[in-house]
Amino acid sequence: MFLSINAGAEPPGWLIGLATFCARYLIAVVPLLIIGLWLWGPRNQLTAQRVLVAKTGIALLYALSIAWCLAQLFPHSRPFAVGIGHQLLAHAPDGSYPSDHGTVIFTFAIAFISWHRVGSGMVLMLAGVLIAWSRVYLGIHWPLDMLGAVLVGMLSCLFAQIVWPFFGSRLLQFLSSLYRTLFAFPISKGWVRG
Repeated sequence: MFLSINAGAEPPGWLIGLATFCARYLIAVVPLLIIGLWLWGPRNQLTAQRVLVAKTGIALLYALSIAWCLAQLFPHSRPFAVGIGHQLLAHAPDGSYPSDHGTVIFTFAIAFISWHRVGSGMVLMLAGVLIAWSRVYLGIHWPLDMLGAVLVGMLSCLFAQIVWPFFGSRLLQFLSSLYRTLFAFPISKGWVRG
């Protein structure tokens, strides 16, 4: 499966450029959406947006913790480290399972499908598929690294959903209070929502 996705010996330059962009920069949608949803939006939707950000944050922290534990328990070499396929993107020869990029984007996509809108979640899922494809195409991940990332994302969103009723409102209250203190000036100027 890896060799059917990985770039051949002479891939087209435009495809390498597209894959490199997806592999390096498409993940930036995650922090941009988190910041945007917290700082701006219609007043009647702001609380719901901030709940989404907080729950997604819990899921992301849990996902990255699980990914780290899996990497320690099941070390797995990257394709280029074992001499398989073509590597077209520089990367350290550390463990590949599960993909950190995949873990972040798929956790985020599943969170949006679960707690926001299915449509927005599916757009993020498409971004996740592009990131997954690009990192396999460029030779720095195996397809199963991405499947592992999807499963970690699902488990992490389930965990966030389970723990939210126990301390979610207190966490949101704390984050909102901290935000209003640190962003008092931009809030007073109307640059961001209070």
